[in-house]
Amino acid sequence: MTRIVSFSTDNEFAERLGKLVERSGYKNRSMFLRDASIHFAEEAIRGSLSDMEDDLEVEGTAVVYFQHDIENKLAEIRHSGRIDVSSYHHNCLPSSHSCVDTMQVKGTAESVRVMVGELRNIDGVDRVVFVLAPDREDGCC
Repeated sequence: MTRIVSFSTDNEFAERLGKLVERSGYKNRSMFLRDASIHFAEEAIRGSLSDMEDDLEVEGTAVVYFQHDIENKLAEIRHSGRIDVSSYHHNCLPSSHSCVDTMQVKGTAESVRVMVGELRNIDGVDRVVFVLAPDREDGCC
């Protein structure tokens, strides 16, 4: 069952919103605003990874862009035992001359922060992003 929630805004904001929706690839404003609202509220309630209590259990996806010659350093972190890696994928990106690994990670907020920090400080790692999984009480899994 769907429910309509509406709000009023000035013309300038409505135009900016329309451009954001178009550039982001959403089919319509409703889906864009739904996801933006959920993301904003979740961030406001849970905070970012850097603000979370050390012992809070978190899970999400780590994305690591890097150069080929450091795979063994990444494997050491994956197998350190401080975090639980339930899924791992490696891909070569020939056009950008990079590799990318994605890892589904579970652990304490502190252990995930440490992992992200270690990854960012390896020579040859170009970028590290950690995306927290949504915090739901029920759902598909």
